[in-house]
Amino acid sequence: MLPLMLLLVSGAGVAASRLPMLLQPPADDHHTNARVFFQVGSKEEDLPECGPWAVCSKVDLYDSPWVEKQCRCPSSSCSSSLDASDGHTVTDKTRLFKLCEPTKKLPKCRFFRDYTWTLRTSPDNITEQVMHCHCPKSSVAYLVKRQTYQTPQGLGYQYSFACSPQSRLRCQRKEPCRLFTVRKRPEVDEVNLNSLCQCPHGHHCPRHHREAGVIAGKSYTEEAIRTYSGYCVPS
Repeated sequence: MLPLMLLLVSGAGVAASRLPMLLQPPADDHHTNARVFFQVGSKEEDLPECGPWAVCSKVDLYDSPWVEKQCRCPSSSCSSSLDASDGHTVTDKTRLFKLCEPTKKLPKCRFFRDYTWTLRTSPDNITEQVMHCHCPKSSVAYLVKRQTYQTPQGLGYQYSFACSPQSRLRCQRKEPCRLFTVRKRPEVDEVNLNSLCQCPHGHHCPRHHREAGVIAGKSYTEEAIRTYSGYCVPS
């Protein structure tokens, strides 16, 4: 369960066995220099229509930027911009969630109480992420609820996320400051990182799983996942 939980904490992924394992070939996109993939098909017309406040594109900035288009906006185009201040973006760690609607209309979440987003997966590997409010500054999203629901095609899953303040605890000696979960997809690595504590003065926590101070952890071959632990290193 550890790799699954680490993936889910970001809201960017769901159980690896339920995510499409094959990204579609890149498409040309004049809005961004990032590689562009489609959750379904190979062009906008193949995507399902977005519901209200659904994430239409997910932009990953962890390494070389890439975009995965989730659905098509009913009356406008979905932004693929790497700009987080375009008025249609919710930021979560190293990912930008793009919406059809302007984000200024999203209310602010209350810590531990409101669901910031829900993530629903269906048996046909279609994922829908719906925003309900945005987390306050200096906070993180975390998984609070997992539910199953029945569809004509079989069992689906819904994951709900809330907001909490970032940890201000100081890292103890030999305690990891950050965890990385790396899932290999055919064209890209999908990486989620979770900060656990703050490094002492004069030290910093690695921001990439290939940096110094990072130790490889468990490997889960069936899910194409490997975990890494980052430790405080001198600045």
